[in-house]
Amino acid sequence: MMPGMGLTAIGVAGVTISYSGIAHTFVDGMHALTGLTMFVGLIFLAAGILDGGVSTSNRAKATTLVIVSIVLSFATFGLTMNSSNYTITLAGLLMAIAFPSIIISYLIMKMPQYAKPVGAIVGMAAATGIIMWFAFGLVSPDTYMISEPVIEEPKEEVVVSSAPIYPITILEKSDIQGNPDYDPDVAHVPKGNVVEWTNADAVVHTVTSSADFGDTFNSNMINAGEKFSLDTNNLDAGEYEYMCMVHPWMIATLIIEEPKDDVKVVIPQGAGIINEGQVYYNPQVIQIESGTTVVWENTDSAMHTVTSGSAETGADGKFDSEMLVAGSSFKHSFNSPGKIDYFCMLHPWMAGTVEVQ
Repeated sequence: MMPGMGLTAIGVAGVTISYSGIAHTFVDGMHALTGLTMFVGLIFLAAGILDGGVSTSNRAKATTLVIVSIVLSFATFGLTMNSSNYTITLAGLLMAIAFPSIIISYLIMKMPQYAKPVGAIVGMAAATGIIMWFAFGLVSPDTYMISEPVIEEPKEEVVVSSAPIYPITILEKSDIQGNPDYDPDVAHVPKGNVVEWTNADAVVHTVTSSADFGDTFNSNMINAGEKFSLDTNNLDAGEYEYMCMVHPWMIATLIIEEPKDDVKVVIPQGAGIINEGQVYYNPQVIQIESGTTVVWENTDSAMHTVTSGSAETGADGKFDSEMLVAGSSFKHSFNSPGKIDYFCMLHPWMAGTVEVQ
């Protein structure tokens, strides 16, 4: 009996702990190990009772008192302080096993001639209960044995924003104090654009509004190569200082400006044919302020592209409209001063220039 009582106590305590929310890190292992220990202890305990009867020695009484104290302590905690939905079920299962086992063991010890009939009755009752549970689960109003059909919820459509993107780069080795960090350091962004920070460094960084420690915007950790996007429609026009919470010496400024009117460039009819006096991009040269969006509209019947670079040097990767069919358009925001040439990759004699002030 003694080994059975000890193993049972350890198993019950372990199972209770695993369901009480204490052992989060190895809860599955505790379920298996302590559950096995508990059932092995119950087997030893039942074998001891059947073999030698219930011991009435002081040692057995002391052991019983310790086991009851452990079980009641952990059971009370497990029932009142845990968040598992299965604790009551487990407790009921344990009592359903323990109480009949104790009664049957005691009857067999006192009246061994009733061992077979009592065992047969208990076995038939258990089988009947299991059969009825399954049967009622299939045909009763609460058909809990029949799986309910899975109703798939409609998937939310992912809306891809068409707003212009203002790119900002978190520079390599910007975690070293004194090195350049955000490029550009001061960004003038028209309201309505999407600001996109790309972490080109090898360590994590954040983009966090300084004045309110991230209440206005906060990227959380941006791993190497990852991006963080900010929709400026949610911000008022004005100046916002931001920083990296991991490296607080990294400070930059985001200036949200009222949106500027788009500048339109037309690809006219016949632009795909070389003719004297033919206009290919109208106007061919435009001068704009930083933060302005240029819209190219293809009014020709042929396909064209708007590709940064030149026919001599090729595309430089700053922007590319890909194929523009008749009636389609392409827009791009210019956020850095400079002169940008562009051309049509299908008709390389078509060329234009954007001068950003």
